[in-house]
Amino acid sequence: MTFRIRQIEITADGRRIARDTDIAQAELSVGRAAESDIYLPDLAVELRQARIAELSGKRITVEATGTLGFTIDGAVTLAATINCGSGAELRFGNSRISVSLAADEAVLLTIERFDNASGESDEKRSFSLAGVMPSRRWTSWIAALLILGLFLVLPITSHLTREPDPKAQVIGDGSWSPGKLSLAHHALESRCEACHVRPFESVRDAACLSCHKDLHDHAPPQRLAGARADPPLGERFLRAVARQFGKPGPGACVECHREHASAGRMELPRQQFCAGCHGSLRDRLADTKLGNAGDFGMLHPQFTPQVVTDPGNRAMRRISLDDHPRENGGLFFPHKLHLESLGGVAKMGSTLRGERSYGNQLACKDCHHPTEDGVRFLPVRMERDCEACHSLVYDRVGPTFRTLKHGNIPQMIADLSLAQPSRVVVPIRPRPGRYAAGGAYYSDFTAPGGGSVLNRAFSRQGVCGECHTPVFAGGQTSVMPVTQPMRYMMNGWFSHKPHAQQKCSSCHHAEASTSASDLLLPKIAECRTCHLGESSRAPVPSGCAMCHSFHPAASAPRSAKPDRN
Repeated sequence: MTFRIRQIEITADGRRIARDTDIAQAELSVGRAAESDIYLPDLAVELRQARIAELSGKRITVEATGTLGFTIDGAVTLAATINCGSGAELRFGNSRISVSLAADEAVLLTIERFDNASGESDEKRSFSLAGVMPSRRWTSWIAALLILGLFLVLPITSHLTREPDPKAQVIGDGSWSPGKLSLAHHALESRCEACHVRPFESVRDAACLSCHKDLHDHAPPQRLAGARADPPLGERFLRAVARQFGKPGPGACVECHREHASAGRMELPRQQFCAGCHGSLRDRLADTKLGNAGDFGMLHPQFTPQVVTDPGNRAMRRISLDDHPRENGGLFFPHKLHLESLGGVAKMGSTLRGERSYGNQLACKDCHHPTEDGVRFLPVRMERDCEACHSLVYDRVGPTFRTLKHGNIPQMIADLSLAQPSRVVVPIRPRPGRYAAGGAYYSDFTAPGGGSVLNRAFSRQGVCGECHTPVFAGGQTSVMPVTQPMRYMMNGWFSHKPHAQQKCSSCHHAEASTSASDLLLPKIAECRTCHLGESSRAPVPSGCAMCHSFHPAASAPRSAKPDRN
């Protein structure tokens, strides 16, 4: 049997060209492989997809040789027998093979390729909407012009022609927004011109400062310029290009504060933003007192808290924890004695737990109370935290007890001057345990040792001298001023609230402290057990902005104001 393969090609001007090739063999291969008898260069066709073989009686068989079948007269199958006299139409991918008989009784296989996505023939397409619709090129141009008009021309025209009213809206400007504003600027959601004062120009610092009038600079501009490291060549090129489009240079507000990122809190600056200057700050600013800091886990100086060094004038000085600083706050106080599980203090706490929330021994929470926001702790108060055990009762008149007023030295001197030394309020018992019926504890102003009541009160074992340093100047008796700092790290920010699940002793080793001068602050190594740099795999990856603010003076609660009592 002779197979006549007729290949139909379409020229650029739409003419059809037919090329016939006769093959005298009993079987033909169909596929994408180059050696196939019927070569179909189509990725939708397998390398060897089918074979066409002759049968008697002017019939042929078509069988799939790959995993894909073929289509015959619109039906998908894997094998078929075709009467060449009646004819049939085969489809392989985007190719159509019409089977018929030629005039000389040869089997005629007419191959024609169609490129339309729907696979419709030219005849069918002539009856569809595609025949009267614009071409794809014209449709693309129409869509581009429509988008340009709606989202560019319309908003610009609306901006230029609207009424001079701050509440007047610009039509269509919402389509230009890359995202929602943060919570801090949510009220400006529909007022783009509040920040973008001039069209097609980046936000300028003047626009930010029009609202943030009291914002302090991180440092003087000349100082910042000298501290900033030289950027690499690629970044310098990008900055030069950005400048040509009106974007402000380094140090501008928008370099750190990126808007339209999300509707939540504004994203904190990345660690690299701070490390660009502080990572090698000492190399460029020889007179700086700050150490290089670029990563909390790898490059950060030891903490330098502000410590009270002279209680008389409340002088404070920053000292590195590596130098083992001692604090002189004007008090005598051993933490270890008060936190022991055995002894007189534990017995006193156990005795008073009916009146107070004490346990079998004193704990940190019994004397140290957090502020309402949980950030820091309130100063210890005599009346609230100490007087349950360290009573200031000095006399009794009938059923009424007379109590010294803590903190008022002249009043205390006047009261004790009238006290009767021979009079004992309660029986003397070994300290600490002088308490009367009902659990109230009383001081004993008649302890052996001689001298006036006032002198005994200010002695080292007296009610005042037990905790305070007495001062005798100009014929006046007083005590050293007490300073209890609520904050030590003046250049960093720390909150106790996120650490509430930790025990106090995990950071503050008070149970081993025998002196009030012990500065019970953790060193940086202890913080690094949880906190490391921003890109680390630590339990709490910590960037610079977690503890440091670029505008530290802008937040009043962060100011250094030690409590004075």
